[in-house]
Amino acid sequence: MTNLETSSALDLPNSLAALQLKLRSDSEKNQLNAIDALNALGEDGLPVLMEFLLERRDTPGRTEAKVYQTLFNTQATKVLDFLQQHFPTGIVPLKSERNIDYTELQKLLVEQKFQAADKLTIEKLCELAGESAVLRKWLYFTEVENFPIADLQTIDALWLAHSDYQYGFSVQRQIWLSVGKKWDKLWDKIGWKSGYNWTRYPDGFTWSLAAPKGHLPLSNQLRGVRVIAALFAHPAWTK
Repeated sequence: MTNLETSSALDLPNSLAALQLKLRSDSEKNQLNAIDALNALGEDGLPVLMEFLLERRDTPGRTEAKVYQTLFNTQATKVLDFLQQHFPTGIVPLKSERNIDYTELQKLLVEQKFQAADKLTIEKLCELAGESAVLRKWLYFTEVENFPIADLQTIDALWLAHSDYQYGFSVQRQIWLSVGKKWDKLWDKIGWKSGYNWTRYPDGFTWSLAAPKGHLPLSNQLRGVRVIAALFAHPAWTK
């Protein structure tokens, strides 16, 4: 072993300890940086991430969601076995007041199959609205007003967790508020429109994390402004 290799081997425990401390007690920004650094260490860093996730399983937030997604993305057998054992339905509690199963949506999002997840999100919203909406495959804005809070929060939490908080209805709503509730400014900012040209579905949209913040899900594909306005006005985002 060379002197450089010996030095690196000796430094590793100290590096792991420092990153573990940062992951547990620092600001969110530093926590997220620590996750990337631990992931870059490969097999040496993964146990720290797994231990952290187990300790924080009852308080999932952005940091915990990124740890889960980072671990899943390694596709390492021992890591996938760990996730299956301790988090068989993911990190987001799949709550529903209408007994709707969000397991498949969770699966698609953790696999980052965003186009399929977007399509399923629309289907689940129609399912929430009832049989008539399921048959017609789109929503009336009055149906959105009656959505249970728990279900909308579950759908949103899944999108947030598996996009590093880049996608979700709550993200779109926050951007809408930041541009003074101006729809045209929102469409442009989230990549649904460029100038006078609407983004064409499906090929014009970006089905990855390379899109602008708030790009997904495509709620505007349901039935225009009144539907998305009803979504943004829903009490799910204030409770």
